[in-house]
Amino acid sequence: MSDADIHTTAGRLADLDQRLEAAVHAGSERAIEKQHAKGKLTARERLTLLLDEGSFVELDELARHRSTNFGMEGNRPYGDGVVTGYGTI
Repeated sequence: MSDADIHTTAGRLADLDQRLEAAVHAGSERAIEKQHAKGKLTARERLTLLLDEGSFVELDELARHRSTNFGMEGNRPYGDGVVTGYGTI
């Protein structure tokens, strides 16, 4: 996943930053375009409009399911496909 040396603190922090960045931009372009084609916004876009700027704190953005049933191992989105957190309105 990362070229960082995870045996050092700096490497672990770089790996964490890379994973968090991937989690925030986890939606595939195809899925985003599909929502927009229906005239809908993505969950993150709706949160941006609803909440005060900079107030959203996301929880469990790196959570992923571990299921291997029904071919689910091929689709393991960060956050398990759910955006959770809190913010001010």
